[in-house]
Amino acid sequence: MRTYVFAAGGRSLPGQVAWFVGVNLLGLAQTFLISVTLAQWALPALGIRAYAEVIGHFAGVITPIVTSYFGHRLITFR
Repeated sequence: MRTYVFAAGGRSLPGQVAWFVGVNLLGLAQTFLISVTLAQWALPALGIRAYAEVIGHFAGVITPIVTSYFGHRLITFR
């Protein structure tokens, strides 16, 4: 990411690696929480039972694309 997507920024490489891991761990937690919440509670409460796990997983995987990009842009590589 440092080479191809974002400018290197003012942080040291170890600092950027630490923030990179942190942002990705938050994205992992976000994926899990959104997927489980939608599949187990939200969609069934709305009467959507067919493919609830697929829909929940899809939404959970798609959402961190945006938040990870901005997390890396604004935190990791600033």
